[in-house]
Amino acid sequence: MAARTALITGGAGGIGAAVARRLSRAGMFALVAGRDPEKLGTVVGEIVAAGGRAAPVRLDLEDSRSVAGVREAVAAAGQDPDALDALVNVAGIAISAPLFASDISSRLFERHLVVNFHGPRALIESFAPAMGLRGTGRIVNVASSAGLRGYAYTAAYCASKHALIGYVRAAALELAGSGVAISAVCPHFVDSPLTDASVRRIVEKTGRTPEEARAFLASQNPGGRLIACEEVAEVVLTLIEGDENGTILELDGARVLRVEGPVTKPLRKKE
Repeated sequence: MAARTALITGGAGGIGAAVARRLSRAGMFALVAGRDPEKLGTVVGEIVAAGGRAAPVRLDLEDSRSVAGVREAVAAAGQDPDALDALVNVAGIAISAPLFASDISSRLFERHLVVNFHGPRALIESFAPAMGLRGTGRIVNVASSAGLRGYAYTAAYCASKHALIGYVRAAALELAGSGVAISAVCPHFVDSPLTDASVRRIVEKTGRTPEEARAFLASQNPGGRLIACEEVAEVVLTLIEGDENGTILELDGARVLRVEGPVTKPLRKKE
């Protein structure tokens, strides 16, 4: 599929910015969405300076009004929301805490579900119908290995990512044969701002140096190293350019593993 316009959430940095840059190099118009106008401007400026096409889209997944107005925001950026070719859900949060810390547990679960599950779900449901009418579209969700297994002290994060993976599995069955493909990428620890935050928490709680904390997280990946944001972006591009629906891929620092899928292949564009 020769996709033309992509909306990328979490585009102000980390994986989202890497995805926006990679899709732009592949010839797509990158709608770079996020909360921080200054950081969005920096990413868009880098893409344009490199000869690509991009525009910022203000989007806060914790603000229901912002999510509800995403189609208007895309239109304000000069693109037709009914002509979106690809949606890449990257934005997310990851906050660690003991499971039975009653003073924070409920709030933490609610916040993770809002950002990591309901945000992507709402965006999918905003753009997928028009993709279906056109008979073509690609939706890629950057989840996590935490959507495939559990990790101590991150129950809220794991639950939200499991919810997202479950949604992808169900949506793929309903989208089968429509020309719209939905998929998920599940990386282990990535060299990203989320991991930087995890490093800071480890340093605060354990007294380890930042270098020791980062090395510890890298050692938790089967490949023994942190995954580069650009590696995730390359896998996202492969899914957008391909025709697989319901594919779930896991990146462990050593290889890309097919967890499951595709549900249907190939998908046929309506004439």
